[in-house]
Amino acid sequence: MTEISTGPGGVGVPEPAVSGLSLAECVLSATAAPSLHNSQPWLFRIGDGRIDVYADRRRQLDVLDPVGRELLISVGAAVFTLRLALRRAGRLSDLHLFPDADDPDLAARVTVGRATVPTPEVTALAAAIENRHTNRWPFAQAVVPADVLAQLMKAARLEGATLTVANAVSRNTILGLSQAADRRLRSQGGYRAELSRWTVPHAGRRDGVPPTAIGPWDALEMLPIRDFGLLQPQLDRVAERFEPYPTIVVLATSGDTERHWLQAGQALQCVLLKATSLHLATTPISQPIEIPAIRELLTDTRAGGWAQMIMRIGYGRPATATPRRPLGEVLLS
Repeated sequence: MTEISTGPGGVGVPEPAVSGLSLAECVLSATAAPSLHNSQPWLFRIGDGRIDVYADRRRQLDVLDPVGRELLISVGAAVFTLRLALRRAGRLSDLHLFPDADDPDLAARVTVGRATVPTPEVTALAAAIENRHTNRWPFAQAVVPADVLAQLMKAARLEGATLTVANAVSRNTILGLSQAADRRLRSQGGYRAELSRWTVPHAGRRDGVPPTAIGPWDALEMLPIRDFGLLQPQLDRVAERFEPYPTIVVLATSGDTERHWLQAGQALQCVLLKATSLHLATTPISQPIEIPAIRELLTDTRAGGWAQMIMRIGYGRPATATPRRPLGEVLLS
């Protein structure tokens, strides 16, 4: 894949200089990508006309993500955001996944390509980078129009994945499996300690899930939204009624290798940014994908579809941003 898959290529313009400052700004945009527990498991190195993206294994969640699948999905989301930021800055890019067999943590190399004028679709998608936030609040009881869902499905296809909208029966099955997965995860040894690592606030913290992003209780306990306030009983959290019939979508890839996980992350971010640009709110429901036996029930390998992420989509109140690490912590020399 040689350029952002968000529409026809732009018109060539005179080549601007590739400066370290402009590339650093693109990296800063990339750090706005979503990640499991806002762990931000990525590092970047700016070279001569290129940016290398590394998986930061020190930030892997060993209980929820022992094989690093969600870590690489997070890195893939950052890679897509980086490509989009370059496109917004007026440059195409070439992408190479795992370019160095001797360095497995080097997940992607993004090489700056020729100059181009960003299309209106690219500009709109890039404008959503800073506005995309996970929303753990109730959504309106309003149907997401079919043409809007079709745009999200197209966004996934453009990055080599599929997005399936669950019908009523599938939705109820997925919600039931998600509740079972959430209960099983809470019973696992180390789950609470790992949750504490990424939720307990302390001065100067620039990662994890802060209290402002946790959201309320589900009064009917229907939606399996991960309870990030589980270990913070001091929080004064209200109980609210969530929408009874949420729109649930499943993102899948044609395989289940590390390359497919990076691909899934890029498709996920493309879908999330497209949803944001369409004024939609989104919530990941990753628990059923984190239990292998339950994930198998959501995966149809015969049809070439490996479930990588489940999401809830709708119209909701504005969500708050979560903190991001400064460039000095994610840029390698």
